Amino acid sequence: MAILLLKKSYRHKDLKEIKFHDLWNFYGVFTTMRIIGKPPKILFFKEHIENLIRSLKVYKINKKNIKKNILRLIKLNLNKSKRFDHLLRVAVNNKMISISLRKRLKLKKKIGLKLINYKRIEPEYKNLKYKKIMNYLKKMDTTKSDIVLYKNKKILETGTSNLLFVKKNKIYSPINNFYKGTTLKFFIKKLKKIIKRNILIHSLNEYDEIIIIGSGKGVVSVNFIDKPYWKRKSLKNYRILLKIYKKEISNCSIYK
Repeated sequence: MAILLLKKSYRHKDLKEIKFHDLWNFYGVFTTMRIIGKPPKILFFKEHIENLIRSLKVYKINKKNIKKNILRLIKLNLNKSKRFDHLLRVAVNNKMISISLRKRLKLKKKIGLKLINYKRIEPEYKNLKYKKIMNYLKKMDTTKSDIVLYKNKKILETGTSNLLFVKKNKIYSPINNFYKGTTLKFFIKKLKKIIKRNILIHSLNEYDEIIIIGSGKGVVSVNFIDKPYWKRKSLKNYRILLKIYKKEISNCSIYK
């Protein structure tokens, strides 16, 4: 499991600090943001906050001044003199706001995936019901592997990120039953040519590339899947997407 370098919880009514709780598996929502550099940049910061507030409304966690309070707590806990390549997590339920920070893991060159027959609870939202996924991930070396969720023989997402599939230089994304993260939304808007399609397990060998995209992993080319067996055939589109992603990091505004 990740080592938390910062962990704070605050109650809603007065923002008084209380005993830390990561809130995993509670009723509530969260977002994880990548922080880079010195002074720090928070990639897709506005989009992360907007998604979080939208989900809080859906889950009816309508606390007074909640957006203002979340922004205040992030600013309070961010040491701007530090050099970052970290992940900042904000989790919210009806009782508290929890802030945590962990170092972003450096991934190995060869990344493998393991298929798991499971669909997240209310997968359209970044809710905190992650107990089953975390039970799988804590048994793995997540610097070189991840799980892939599927249901009814359709690929959905990894345990932590979204997936793109490339066939003859056309890029595909699953249709539904997964969370559309900020990095995926960025590429959908940027490329304007990602095709929605049901990605079936038995059709995996048709694809030349499988690319993981997300706040934690960034842009990663999958090397192999064990069962059913799949092996990467190309790096062409991964390199294109990585270049776009790195440019966005360079253009990202300094957090103030």
